[in-house]
Amino acid sequence: MTRRRSQHFGRKYINGAGLFERMLILLVILIVIGVTIGLVLPRVSPKLAEMTGRYRATGTAAQTLDSLAVDDHPSSRGYDREKFGYRQTDVDGNGCDVRDDVLGRDLDDVRYTQRGSCKVQSGVLEDPYTGDEIHFQRGRDTSAAVQIDHVVALQNAWQSGASAWSAKKRYEFGNDMYNLIAVDGAANQEKSSASAAYWLPENSGYRCEYVARQIGVKDKYGLTVTTQEKRAMLGVLHSCPGQAVPEE
Repeated sequence: MTRRRSQHFGRKYINGAGLFERMLILLVILIVIGVTIGLVLPRVSPKLAEMTGRYRATGTAAQTLDSLAVDDHPSSRGYDREKFGYRQTDVDGNGCDVRDDVLGRDLDDVRYTQRGSCKVQSGVLEDPYTGDEIHFQRGRDTSAAVQIDHVVALQNAWQSGASAWSAKKRYEFGNDMYNLIAVDGAANQEKSSASAAYWLPENSGYRCEYVARQIGVKDKYGLTVTTQEKRAMLGVLHSCPGQAVPEE
């Protein structure tokens, strides 16, 4: 009799414990679902993102972005990269085009082809797009490892207002060091002409500065943004309160 009672008590305890465990698992599942909905839905629904504050940001980058005109009907008709004259000017008169000027500015441990030259022979790049360290060596088969990116891509600029510019202004834009940075060649190719709505650096730690520079360039040249582009930029700036527009 005592043994039966003991077994009955054991079964009740096990059943009770099992019920508690199931309820605990269900509670955890509900919490995970709730968190997932909170994270995913604002990304899927712009309206919900606005309601939850995902597009709220502070700092001069956000303020400047808010001042840019919005154009949701951009056109690339007539675009030609050559119209921007990239590497066809020598504004500082040092005998080098803007590629070598940017390499000399952005690389560490820079060595030039010869004493007094502005042509970069080698150097080390802490790549902002990937976070990788790249050892640059000038050469037919090695130079492309480091490329010079237009932060606001030329095609993006064209459809954001540059199509109406004079050739002089387009050349200025195409060779403006404020809009140029040395980056990993593969990352530059991956980005191509994409705006912030479609591409952001793999290195998440650089995204705020990247977006802020795009905003600074667009403000400097009076370029427009699309609604989707603006939302993407605000989504990034939301994570870095007080982000400033980089100085020239």
